[in-house]
Amino acid sequence: MSMACAVLVLSLGVVMVNSVGYEGEALKMKLDHYSGAGFSSKSKYMFGKVTIQIKLVEGDSAGTVTAFYMSSDGPNHNEFDFEFLGNTTGEPYLVQTNVYVNGVGNREQRLNLWFDPTKDFHSYSILWNQRQVVTEAYPTRRTNPWACTAPSGTLTTGPRRGGRVKTDWTHAPFVASYKGFHIDACECLIAVADAANVRRCGGEKAVLVGRSDHVGAEPAPEPPAVVGSVQAHGVRLL
Repeated sequence: MSMACAVLVLSLGVVMVNSVGYEGEALKMKLDHYSGAGFSSKSKYMFGKVTIQIKLVEGDSAGTVTAFYMSSDGPNHNEFDFEFLGNTTGEPYLVQTNVYVNGVGNREQRLNLWFDPTKDFHSYSILWNQRQVVTEAYPTRRTNPWACTAPSGTLTTGPRRGGRVKTDWTHAPFVASYKGFHIDACECLIAVADAANVRRCGGEKAVLVGRSDHVGAEPAPEPPAVVGSVQAHGVRLL
């Protein structure tokens, strides 16, 4: 696998200034028929943990996709992501995970959420090291050493059930809320070669764990001494 730094992204379609706003400590992103919103981390990272709290689109959210992912640059990029697939009112949300390696994906796994992710904030974490990627509290992916990535978030539309489930724009704007953006990972030094970042950010202490927790629940034990520095904010609009 090629080695490169990556960024965290959260977004919702085409970005417009009036599609992003704060309500207290929560960042709200809106999606309608004409525009959307998004943000990403200012820095890129390799190995560590990224956590964000999300409250998903309420009501009839069919056709919407709220995403939280890490991605490197270039056509042969590496990426791992959470994609929350909206549904008609009363039907459960689906969470889909995927991993791209050297630009190749097709590793989707789907799970019906057993709680209502629209009524409260829930925490979602991505943690990784050189050996594996783990989500939902158990190992689901194993990869070669990973690239530097940047965390991101998005709210967009996408096909469901082969395109048979359509977005009902009469329910727009669709709103997803984010807070508690926290990075505990090794920040890439852009001025040095990727191989140097691998040596700097690697090591036995770069432990990987991934999980999805309800906010307020008893927290799971933290992995020992994840390499890197903590950024509580450090995000930018896309």
